[in-house]
Amino acid sequence: MGAMALIMGRVVDEIFYKQSSGQIFWICGAVITIFTLRGLGGYAQAVILAKVGNNLVARYQQRIFDHLMRLGVDFHTSVRSGRIAAQINANVGGIRDLLSQTLTATARDLVGLISLVAAMLYQDPVLSIFAFLIGPPLIYAVNKIMRRLRSITRSAVNVNSRLVGAMQEATQGIAVVKAFTMEDQLSRRIGTLIKDAEARNNKMNRIAERVTPITEMLAGFAIAGIIAYAGYRSIYAQQPPGGLISFITAFMLAYDPARRLARTQVGLERSLVNARMIYEILDLKPQQGDAPDAPSLDVSRGEIRFEDVHFGYSEELPVLHGVSFNAEAGKTTAIVGASGAGKSTLTALLERFYDVESGTITIDGQDIAKVTKRSLRNQIAFVSQQPYLFEGSIADNIRYGREEATEAEVLAAAELAAADGFIREQPQGYDTQVGENGVTLSGGQRQRVSIARAIVRNAPILLLDEATSALDTESEARVQDALATVMQGRTVVVIAHRLSTVVNADKIVVLESGRVVEEGTHQSLLADPHGVYTRYHRVQSSKGLGLVDDIKRAPVPAKRAKGGAVV
Repeated sequence: MGAMALIMGRVVDEIFYKQSSGQIFWICGAVITIFTLRGLGGYAQAVILAKVGNNLVARYQQRIFDHLMRLGVDFHTSVRSGRIAAQINANVGGIRDLLSQTLTATARDLVGLISLVAAMLYQDPVLSIFAFLIGPPLIYAVNKIMRRLRSITRSAVNVNSRLVGAMQEATQGIAVVKAFTMEDQLSRRIGTLIKDAEARNNKMNRIAERVTPITEMLAGFAIAGIIAYAGYRSIYAQQPPGGLISFITAFMLAYDPARRLARTQVGLERSLVNARMIYEILDLKPQQGDAPDAPSLDVSRGEIRFEDVHFGYSEELPVLHGVSFNAEAGKTTAIVGASGAGKSTLTALLERFYDVESGTITIDGQDIAKVTKRSLRNQIAFVSQQPYLFEGSIADNIRYGREEATEAEVLAAAELAAADGFIREQPQGYDTQVGENGVTLSGGQRQRVSIARAIVRNAPILLLDEATSALDTESEARVQDALATVMQGRTVVVIAHRLSTVVNADKIVVLESGRVVEEGTHQSLLADPHGVYTRYHRVQSSKGLGLVDDIKRAPVPAKRAKGGAVV
């Protein structure tokens, strides 16, 4: 760019002022060469910067995902997934802009500005100093704008992430939305977030764009002053116009990179806010770390023992109070109790999704808090009451249980889970894509796929948290038969609400308000006519209830609402 400014002086002096025809060829050739090199350089720069920016985004996405996988369940249950995904996407894009703007400003604008300033100083040092007078007020204005921009950028990112999270939440729960005619309610709620996001983005743009009128005004004063001074010298001092034309050309060409650099500084401040928000996530430390030099869990028999375990999700919400029981190796232990008794919490602690506050949990005498979490979870197959399927095919979702599982093992697991029949009826069989969270499958079908995933894991310990709750009677019977085969020789812990699913368990542990109140077999527990388990059984047998949650409700006379409905 500096060369182009200098050659403009030669054009004016040699061609228009001295009218030297011999210089036309060389000057035109120089102009073609300069623009050709400039075009090739711009292409190479754009390609390289895009490649570097895309690589940066890819590495940050991988780094963030790996870090999120290391964070505990407590983090993921406290943060909405849609919101954090939107926030990460916006902030990673901001980091790409940060690098792109920095490299662009350094490689193109700053280098070009330096060459043009050098050309200006070469042509006229006095005029150059006059032109530089716009620098201090411009720097002051940009710094003031950046301070205003920091807080509004952070709030705008937060609002936009809330908006995207709310939209994702609404689309994922579309069946509930339709069933409860929530469209208008959600539309008003989303509309409020949209207006808030729009207002904040508009405010952010208004603040950022203040650089433009300030820069233009200062540049206008500088250019007007230079033209006045140059005209005075040309008219009264009779100086050749080439040098002044070259200077004005250099200044005019320098204006664009200088303006972009001023805007870049504002853009960098916005991107730095994004970078800080990303590192706030990356700086989070997992609450559950493996102990230094923790060994791998060695499961020989699979005996599980809870000893005086206390736990609460917060200090204000204690859940377990001195829970102690033993799940014998190779046998089935059922945990029953009302909602809130702490049943699912026991499985979460056994998987080390959380650490106990006091007490110990051991497997074959090994404290699970002192072994690596990966080795612990590799020895456990888990079926939750809320089956979750991932993007991919049905076979992929089964193979998540054990990545190296063969096709024959996948098919065998599906057959044991009573899933092979409906899978083969799908358009592409085992290669059928399940959609978002298995939306193309029914609840019972999703549950059977998740059971197949647990079966193919071939782990010595099996956790079943209401594993058949989503199945119809026929499918439940088939899966129960299949599980009976799979459970042989394994240590099985079953969480159950319906007592009919645990009558054959080797041991039943009854929880109430976070405490073990009874233990024994189905028959031995029924032998106590005043026992908690007997009360559960009596209520479910007489009322036909499938959920233990209803046992504490005293019978009340039915009332009829208007229209004859029983309430």
